[in-house]
Amino acid sequence: MLAEIIPADIFATFMVFVRLGAAIMVLPAFGEIFIPVNIRLALALTLTLALAPVVVPLIPVMPSTPLGLFLLVAGEVLIGVLIGAVGRLTVTALHISGTIIAFQSSLAFALTMDPAQGLQGALIASFFSLLGLTLIFALDIHLVMIRGIHDSYEIFAPGQVPLTGDMAEMALDLVAASFKLGVQMAAPFIIYGVVLYTGIGLLARLMPALPFFFVIMPLQLYMAFFVLAITVSGIMLWFMTHFEQNITQFLIAK
Repeated sequence: MLAEIIPADIFATFMVFVRLGAAIMVLPAFGEIFIPVNIRLALALTLTLALAPVVVPLIPVMPSTPLGLFLLVAGEVLIGVLIGAVGRLTVTALHISGTIIAFQSSLAFALTMDPAQGLQGALIASFFSLLGLTLIFALDIHLVMIRGIHDSYEIFAPGQVPLTGDMAEMALDLVAASFKLGVQMAAPFIIYGVVLYTGIGLLARLMPALPFFFVIMPLQLYMAFFVLAITVSGIMLWFMTHFEQNITQFLIAK
């Protein structure tokens, strides 16, 4: 009955739009909250028209019942969200790293809007998020994400029941890996903070009457910015390497 109402080509193109649109709404650099929804929808439609001629042959025949159609659409949405969540959870490492650095440099109270998280965050965390999004486009990683959506049709065949257990395990691994990556990126500042606060503790024992926090804070800020200046390139290179590795797991020819 549904096949008589909806032509096969329109149905197949719609199914491509469902997976791609769900991924675009979650992927970093494409699905940021400061990008209007209509712009994201227009981008998803444009990419659908570009990818549809290639992946339409992989789309199964339209189900004959509304329930079958609903399950097929729900599966495509779930796969699209999974692809987007891989990039989004990896970008969270920037926020974690920036927040740790802000605490180590006494800038945790300097808050601003974090575009990647959609909420207020430490100033350095917002800087890292903006820098990461800029590098995604500068290094053409956004093209790798689009290719990953295309190759996902070979990995997750449309019409098959998604392995929700494996997806949940993958999400947990990504959360743990993102936190680990954030701590690794902030490692120089953690070491710097341990050395600094150990010195402050010794100074407090030797000179209890000295208002050491007022004396040390300017040095703490200057040293934090100095360490950031000499490590920011390595930090972002480390992040981009891991981000590309997480995205390329959806590619057939790596």
